[in-house]
Amino acid sequence: MRDMIPVPAPVSSAMVSTTFDLFGHRVIKSFGLVRGITVRSRSVVGAFVAGLQILIGGNISVFTELCEHARAEALDICLRHAAALGANAVIGLRYDANEVASGVTEVLAYGTAVAVEPA
Repeated sequence: MRDMIPVPAPVSSAMVSTTFDLFGHRVIKSFGLVRGITVRSRSVVGAFVAGLQILIGGNISVFTELCEHARAEALDICLRHAAALGANAVIGLRYDANEVASGVTEVLAYGTAVAVEPA
């Protein structure tokens, strides 16, 4: 049996900012770039249901749910990466998405891992 490597709890979502500062805190150390990536594809059933929703019009809930899950997973991986480096916050958080093949999309969450303390 292999040794289990403990996975750190992710940085708290309250300690994440899309700006390059965190209100009420000051950066005391930067750990550099952190990222989380996930690659997702549509299922045949999901594509069929989405096709029906496209005919009706409005929100395509199957795709909305797929996108939300992909973004949440990418963010969680990013925040775990930051915590593993010793950070307690991530600033400058961004998302990016690209189609890597027909029906296959990558979602990337990235930012700068930092240590902050109350100002």
